[in-house]
This record gives sequence, C-alpha cells and structure tokens, in this order.
Amino acid sequence: MEPVFFVMAIMGCADGASGCMQARVEPARYATIQQCQAAMPAALTRSTDIDYPVVTAACQRNGLQMADNSAVKRAGR
Repeated sequence: MEPVFFVMAIMGCADGASGCMQARVEPARYATIQQCQAAMPAALTRSTDIDYPVVTAACQRNGLQMADNSAVKRAGR
C-alpha cells in the first residue's frame, strides 16, 4: 500500500488568477500539507519560465487513500 503524500502543482493563470492550468508538478513529495506550503515560495521563484501573466501553486494530496467504512459496518449489524 502506498502512503499518502502531497505534491505541489505549479499553475499558470490568466490575469486576475482565472483560467488556471497546471503547468508542471514539482518533483518533491511532502509528508504534510504544511511542509508543501512552506516550500511554495522557493518553487514559485524557480518557476519564472512559465509563460503566463500569473503563476501560482497548489498542494495536492497524492497516493493511495483508504475509506473508513467502519461506521457503515456497525450500522448494518
């Protein structure tokens, strides 16, 4: 089973930060969303080559996610 981790998507947007499209995904993986967010300023500094008026970033959960259906099992007894 693969653990859950976070990746950072670098996005290019039109003026006003609308119409954003993913331009790339940073190669690093982060154990927590806080680590991912802390790395954003450096990643955006490295992303000056993206040809959009606005460049932004978003941390996204990645990896296998398991649903907790224990409440469903208890209710079905």
